[in-house]
Amino acid sequence: MEFELWWLSGIPIFFALGWLAARIDIKHLMKDSRALPNSYFRGLNFLLNEQPDKAIEAFIEVVKVDPATVELHFALGSLFRRRGEYDRAIRMHQHLLDRADLGAEQRAAALYELGQDYLKAGILDRAEEVFQRLAGGVNGEPQAGEARRFLLEIFQQEKDWEKAIAMARRLESETGTARGREISHFLCEMAAIDASNSRPESARAHLEAALEASRKSVRASIQLGDLARGAGNAESAIEHWKRVEQQNPAYLALVAQRVLDAHRDAGRLEDGLTLLAGYMERYPSLGLLDAVFRATMEARGAEAAYALVRDELRRNPTLLGLDRLLEAQIVAAANADRRRDLELVRNLVHGHTQRLARYRCESCGFKARQFHWLCPGCGAWESYPPRRTEEFDLAP
Repeated sequence: MEFELWWLSGIPIFFALGWLAARIDIKHLMKDSRALPNSYFRGLNFLLNEQPDKAIEAFIEVVKVDPATVELHFALGSLFRRRGEYDRAIRMHQHLLDRADLGAEQRAAALYELGQDYLKAGILDRAEEVFQRLAGGVNGEPQAGEARRFLLEIFQQEKDWEKAIAMARRLESETGTARGREISHFLCEMAAIDASNSRPESARAHLEAALEASRKSVRASIQLGDLARGAGNAESAIEHWKRVEQQNPAYLALVAQRVLDAHRDAGRLEDGLTLLAGYMERYPSLGLLDAVFRATMEARGAEAAYALVRDELRRNPTLLGLDRLLEAQIVAAANADRRRDLELVRNLVHGHTQRLARYRCESCGFKARQFHWLCPGCGAWESYPPRRTEEFDLAP
């Protein structure tokens, strides 16, 4: 294509148009800047100088001077909630909701934030009221689905298990995400309440429903065994606890002592020891070792208990195994001086095993002396492996 000189005449025109556009943008920017309150720029300056508290106070002045700053309301409210200043967060979001000119979408967002403020502050009744209003929306609205999840959390905190079950099933049908494990725990909680109030039949019905919700519910099997033993039916209890092996053998440590006690009730302690010895060989754990060691000491004496722990130590070296080995040697020691020496060593080892006798949540790392189905730290269900920290930290 040949170059034509008349094209050059267009260059000054394009330059002029660019200059004019730049002038218009600069004027618009200057107009917007003059419209912003001075407190806004003071707040920015405080932020740049790493003075967040003064920046917050400056931005609050902006909100007072210019109530139309909706996004700043939201930002400050969320910041207050993260800082634990729940009363200020509630006031900020409530102020937004009191505005008559707020759009429907922004009103729903403000209501959603207010519900979280109440929930974090522990004002569960008001949080529930707010999220119930939001949950009434259609499932396509983002706040509606999130509100139902928060309602499930609130019902659990309030221990309103019937509402929790209904909400979990609704969420399951809406999202397609299985919640059978949670539902089984809710039913187990209801069964525990019934059992403590001498309503065994109702408790049993809840536990059967828990197994229908989740066939892998170890907790339901354990509680059914407890009910059966409480009713004097040791054989039925043993069958319930033996089912744990098929559900999740890692939890056998939780039923080991129960199994032994039930066999003792039935006059078959040796059978119980044989059963648990087989479990320990297939699924070694400190909980099983401890239960079998105690029962072996009782039924067969210190020498048999010593041989049991010695063989187990060779397979799985642990401090708890060494502790029990020393205990068996102390019981069997005939010489008083030797017994004192062994007690000295055992006391040192025992102190370490006591510090390691903890269960640790896989979700948040919270440690506890006893096993929990619901983590006290993060509220997660079944997040505690039924193995003590020594088995994770020290065992090879």
